[in-house]
Amino acid sequence: MAEIIQKDGTWAFDGDALRLTPGRDRNIGLLRGTLGELVVPLGALAGISFEQGKKSGRLRLRLRDGADPLLHATGGRLTEPHDPYQLAVESDRYGVAEYFADEVRNALLLDGVSPDPVDGYLLPGPSVPLSASAGDGTAGFDGEQVRLEWNWKTEDAKAATGPRTIPLSEITAVEWQPAAGLENGHLRFTVRGAPATAPPKYDPNAVELWGFKRDPLMALVAAAVQARLPHPSAPPAETDVRPEPPRLTKASPAEDDHDALLRRLRELGELHRSGVLTDEEFTLAKQAVLRRM
Repeated sequence: MAEIIQKDGTWAFDGDALRLTPGRDRNIGLLRGTLGELVVPLGALAGISFEQGKKSGRLRLRLRDGADPLLHATGGRLTEPHDPYQLAVESDRYGVAEYFADEVRNALLLDGVSPDPVDGYLLPGPSVPLSASAGDGTAGFDGEQVRLEWNWKTEDAKAATGPRTIPLSEITAVEWQPAAGLENGHLRFTVRGAPATAPPKYDPNAVELWGFKRDPLMALVAAAVQARLPHPSAPPAETDVRPEPPRLTKASPAEDDHDALLRRLRELGELHRSGVLTDEEFTLAKQAVLRRM
């Protein structure tokens, strides 16, 4: 077992999974502290790196695309204090960090773990129910529906719509975007049949974020919803759809002659022999042609 203990947190690796525990230092990001301990299976990793600096270094995990609903919902926009897949390392522990990284790399190599994207989440996402308040509202999720409530800072037009309850079955996508520079961020839910063209300030399916301390907690709501939506890379569900038999439409006078009907019979026979038409479908279609003859 490999382990590295720092003020920023503790990472432990037992050969099958990494256990990432945030530290209690005051510089720990609010999202990391609220998310708590993460268990990352080895198969979810694409790689690990260790970067040295003059005063401190940093261990970084790289997850396979599509493995973590948190990374998918946030689009890789988590900043350093909130990213659970980074660990600050003090200079006197560089040797331990390099050893830890080598142990993980060797395990990836021995297990033949592919770094390619996956078509199913390998991490469960945050547990529910959970709720977060930031920006112009509060977002809660209980595993079956999202509830959005507004505060006194909400734009009047949006607040007038009242609290929103959105069933999970009606949500097709979710996105968390942090505030950057002069641009505000948002937590937005794409709802089936509802346009998503309005700015978050006016969108009743979005919470506008202004870059304050609690904004990252909205990313946990986004990740919890994302974990329960169909994976974006999952293959479409297979359905047993039988091709429709050809429909006989009323023929024009030029087509409604003996030769045209004989050609139709030959076509039906070919469709029956190739398996497109069942015995029953072929019999019914043939009788319809014969009646017209």
